[in-house]
Amino acid sequence: MNASVAIVGRPNVGKSTLFNRLVGRKLALVDDQPGVTRDRREGEATLGHLAFRVFDTAGLEEAADDSLTGRMRQQTETAIADSDIIMFVIDARVGVTPSDRQFAELVRRSGKPVILVANKAEGRVGLDGAYDAFSLGLGDPVPLSAEHGEGTSDLLEALMPFFPDADDEEEEEEAGLDEEGNLRRPLRIAISGRPNAGKSTLINQMIGEERLLTGPEAGITRDSISLDWEWRGHAIKLYDTAGMRKRARIDDKLEKLSVADGLRAIRFAEVVVVLLDATIPFEKQDLTIVDLIEKEGRAVVIGLNKWDLVSDQHGLLKELREEASRLLSQVKGVSVIPVSGLTGRGIDPLMESIFDAYRIWNERVSTSRLNRWLVDMVEGHPPPAVSGRRIKIRYITQVKSRPPHFALFGNQLSELPRSYTRYLVNGLRETFALKGTPIRLSLRSGDNPYDKKK
Repeated sequence: MNASVAIVGRPNVGKSTLFNRLVGRKLALVDDQPGVTRDRREGEATLGHLAFRVFDTAGLEEAADDSLTGRMRQQTETAIADSDIIMFVIDARVGVTPSDRQFAELVRRSGKPVILVANKAEGRVGLDGAYDAFSLGLGDPVPLSAEHGEGTSDLLEALMPFFPDADDEEEEEEAGLDEEGNLRRPLRIAISGRPNAGKSTLINQMIGEERLLTGPEAGITRDSISLDWEWRGHAIKLYDTAGMRKRARIDDKLEKLSVADGLRAIRFAEVVVVLLDATIPFEKQDLTIVDLIEKEGRAVVIGLNKWDLVSDQHGLLKELREEASRLLSQVKGVSVIPVSGLTGRGIDPLMESIFDAYRIWNERVSTSRLNRWLVDMVEGHPPPAVSGRRIKIRYITQVKSRPPHFALFGNQLSELPRSYTRYLVNGLRETFALKGTPIRLSLRSGDNPYDKKK
């Protein structure tokens, strides 16, 4: 198993920039404003021939334990405890501050190997600050510029004594399901929704630890945090995303970055759970989020969180499922599952619905079944005529899955009304049990390419 490295230090010293440099992608949000990172983020890092797991953490600050800053500090202390090696980062341009000295003592007391990194060390001013870091008593500082990539060879040399020989890399497993319907690799699930819907609280309950920051404040989550989990023997990768408000209400640059990061997580996910607040469900923003996920072609499950606060649970659940069918026609039949992030109720039914949605998302229907269905649909409701000439639908086939995508062949299909294509899509959904998943239907005029006579 790869060693783990925690990147710690006071706010705005460049920890997230270093994290992005090590993982090779811009996973963590970066901004000049201090305190951008709140949750600890994990990633697979490579430096030279070394491969290791790296934690990006919130900046260390003194604060009361029950405050947001205090809870952020506790997350950082947990990352220190869980890691094998600590990278303690200072800002070489500012030099060593009293806060650096105080937190250096915290790192020293952990008993873990420490690599002192003097970031932003480009130029003469930066080098002077790097030399000042000797006074912390944490060994020789490594001058580095995480933004420009300078000094990474020195960082590699500092890390090498703590690593055994690098293991052979394992080949990435193919995506999707095997012949028995089991996952070939971890299922990627994103938890999305409006701010303060309880996304982080639910994920903490699922994995059984206080891994993500939670609290009464709306908008605590900023980065999209990925977590590895296992449910009933299935490997899962969970993505916690920032709450999405109406675009017109977002005027803060940092919130825009957070929402963009959440959208990226949705695009990389396979199933997206849209978490609603059961006390105020199906607001316009909830519908907008579902519509966005449908356009991205991801499988969808609706979670009704805070179900423990609902009084008439049976009556409300029936009403909300009918409401979902009416308001979310683009994913008609989507599963609506009551859950409680506070008590853990409903997590198993939610996961069962997620796996059902994933299997439907991967569904393939044979061409022969599709065309027998098409004959019945056209005979039951023929397409309209255009300028006295009836539209002819000849053939249908499935061109891909994830989500199910069908191609319809015939003449004058560009004139086919949208109401008729909806009729066909709804028929596909009902006949082949494609409930709750996006369905794509392409219209292609011309001859049947599968007709050997032609």
